[in-house]
Amino acid sequence: MRVFSEVVTRGSFTSAANTLGMSRAMVTRHIAELERWLGARLLQRSTRRLSLTEAGEACVVRSRQLLELVNDVEQVVGQRDTEPHGQIRVVCNGAFAQAHLSAVLVDYLARYPRTKIDLVLSDQTLNLVEERIDIAIRMTNELDSSMISRKLSTCRSVACATPEFLAEHGTPAVPEDLAKYNCVTYSRSEKSQWGFSREGEERAVQVSGNFSANDVMSLLSAVRAGGGIAILPNYVVEPLLRSGEVIALLPEWQPDPLGIYGVYIARRHQPASVRTLLDFMAERLGPAPVWSK
Repeated sequence: MRVFSEVVTRGSFTSAANTLGMSRAMVTRHIAELERWLGARLLQRSTRRLSLTEAGEACVVRSRQLLELVNDVEQVVGQRDTEPHGQIRVVCNGAFAQAHLSAVLVDYLARYPRTKIDLVLSDQTLNLVEERIDIAIRMTNELDSSMISRKLSTCRSVACATPEFLAEHGTPAVPEDLAKYNCVTYSRSEKSQWGFSREGEERAVQVSGNFSANDVMSLLSAVRAGGGIAILPNYVVEPLLRSGEVIALLPEWQPDPLGIYGVYIARRHQPASVRTLLDFMAERLGPAPVWSK
């Protein structure tokens, strides 16, 4: 299982052999023995790359859980140092990482100097196994039920536009008015639905516009340029609201919030580094994050 996990991590038999200090033939023999024992093919081999089969995906997750358990036993029995150590690979969208998460991660490293963090910026939902991700930071209300997650905080947003845009086009009074305006939207679909709530009352409005993007900072730039109305997360727009560069709209109506989650693979026998980083992020972000104050 150690050999199999290393092959998946390195992406090749040769690289795994070099890391493990054994011959490529021995690596091949270990994988063949594991496949024989399980009665299933774990890897699809081609001249260009290796890929996991469905059985291989299931096997690598559970293999790593078992290896973590073995490591825990070794540490307890051997009375080794249990301080968090090693590299933690984290994926997060670029806007949140730049606005807040990077600083939180640096503070974590200061508390646990034997750890290292590799931060991957992506707005896509990456395969945690294939990309060797330890923790994915996701903002959503629709988590994949097959994944394990921990809620770290809440992402609240605001509908906003520049004073110049509102002076030219007028200010919406109720959520339904937004259908009449040019709205800057996420490019997940051609037409977006924005949800709002007020004292238990809920409204959903179909909006449209001539600019969309799959990146929060691009949407913010479009709003600042007078491109229209957008719903933007407080963690990026709060400084502009304070300065008056953009104006919050519909103050009585709250756009639907999103949960901020740490998503990971193994629930049991987590490495101390992953467990403490989840704890640290939950502590620093929390129910009342700094950008909401």
